[in-house]
Amino acid sequence: MAKYNKSNQITEIVKCGKNPVYFFNNYLKIQHPVKGLINFATYPFQDDCVRDFIDHRFNIILKSRQIGMSTLSAAYAVWLALFQKDKNILIIATKMSVAQQFITKVKVMIRSLPPWLVLPQIVTNNKQLLEFSHGSSIKAISTSDDAGRGEALSLLIIDEAAFVRNFDTLWTGLYPTISTGGRVIILSTPNGVGGQYYKLYTDAEAGLNEFNGIRLPWTVHPERDDDWFAKTTGNMSDRQIAQEFLCDFASSGETLLASKDIEWVRTMIKPPTERTGFDRNIWIWKYPLSEHSYFITADISRGDSKDYSTFHIIDIDEGECVAEYKGKIPPDRFGDLLNEYGLKYNKALLCPENNSFGFATIVKLKEHKYPNLYHKRRKAVYIGDYVPETDTDLAGFTTSGKTRTLILSKLEEVLRNKEIKVYSTRFYEELKTFTWKGSKAQAMKGYNDDLVISFAIAAWLFDASAVHSKNTKGLNNAMLAAMGKSSTQYISLDPSSPRGQKVPDNKDEAKLAENRNITKRQNAALDSLDWLYDK
Repeated sequence: MAKYNKSNQITEIVKCGKNPVYFFNNYLKIQHPVKGLINFATYPFQDDCVRDFIDHRFNIILKSRQIGMSTLSAAYAVWLALFQKDKNILIIATKMSVAQQFITKVKVMIRSLPPWLVLPQIVTNNKQLLEFSHGSSIKAISTSDDAGRGEALSLLIIDEAAFVRNFDTLWTGLYPTISTGGRVIILSTPNGVGGQYYKLYTDAEAGLNEFNGIRLPWTVHPERDDDWFAKTTGNMSDRQIAQEFLCDFASSGETLLASKDIEWVRTMIKPPTERTGFDRNIWIWKYPLSEHSYFITADISRGDSKDYSTFHIIDIDEGECVAEYKGKIPPDRFGDLLNEYGLKYNKALLCPENNSFGFATIVKLKEHKYPNLYHKRRKAVYIGDYVPETDTDLAGFTTSGKTRTLILSKLEEVLRNKEIKVYSTRFYEELKTFTWKGSKAQAMKGYNDDLVISFAIAAWLFDASAVHSKNTKGLNNAMLAAMGKSSTQYISLDPSSPRGQKVPDNKDEAKLAENRNITKRQNAALDSLDWLYDK
């Protein structure tokens, strides 16, 4: 490095104070694990990040490993502390050893500078804290629920935020510390879908919060190519690769669907043609067509809790979801809503969940005398020859441990095979947070899965109809007629039938023969579905 006289030193100090990138590339040194102490030559993507740090108060970075962002954050902290007075800089790391390593990086950088460039004196120097004579300081601590509370911060840096324990609680406590104008840099590799870091970053990308989102996959590094990637990731799992190098939230976690299938759903997203209903939460993409057949599946909540009531309307002929609802509504009013839209969509087969609050919805549908309500046959046990006169069928879909596993399996299969097109961003967001917890797939803490469950029932019902209609023209309608009864009795032309219903009064022999054929298909379809409930 060239020697400078007093005048040139002042010029250089001014340049460095105005331009951190100039300061880094001309004066700063860093400790390389192999090469030792080397000049800090920044890459173009790092220069862009520094400009973002200056232009935006709030920055959140989703990054690949080993691209030098922790080093860049340390360098930025050094620049801010040296060239501006009264700056309180706090770095929060996942554990104390990492926090101390950050301070060590800072110290190496400062020691490498020419003495004339370090204008303030260091008055406090320990493993976690550097304090300067002009009032600035750099402090590094490990995470805790009360970390940083009570401080007024000029710059807050949170490293590997996705892996910070109780980050939501931590962030709630830290936010007031930067409310007077402080700046924030949050950086991390992904750690699955869900959590505070995930929410902050995805909301930043969607423009829903004050953060500037920065995505840095391994490809931004100019010295890395496909050969490097192949060698580096050769012994890693897909999940490890997604987490460490691809900036892929979905694949880095244990979501029900593979990341490529979730991505396919994302590519299908489009705004609804109409948002309607009393709460504008009915999203319609396509209006009913007279020649098309539809069914509706629904997941029902209490109406005033954290859960939502939801429904999906599926066009069987096209294999697509044409309408969707997600809102908080009392179960009886939800019955009114389902009746209304079931009738609009050609008296669609209506299959609501009958657990818990679903009973009130089904009662309301029966009050409306809805003409095409899905029933399943009870496993009846009679004493002697006694057969009760009451209806032995149960309206709606019963969700149990067994059936839940089945419908979620069908959901995964139907979306993997791209059998039903779905356009909803609400459904997509739920899929991203629907993960395995042990042996059970469910929404992550703080998220909902109501649309997922409703669509899972739809996937199962769609698959069931397809199985029994693939060989005969027009059997979609026959199958749906078999699954959804328009009255309290099954049609049967055989008095000895176990269904035990009356023969329709029809003297037209041709029509009678057709009724016989339809009835055979209906009863066969019903029998094929009964195994699910009888086990």
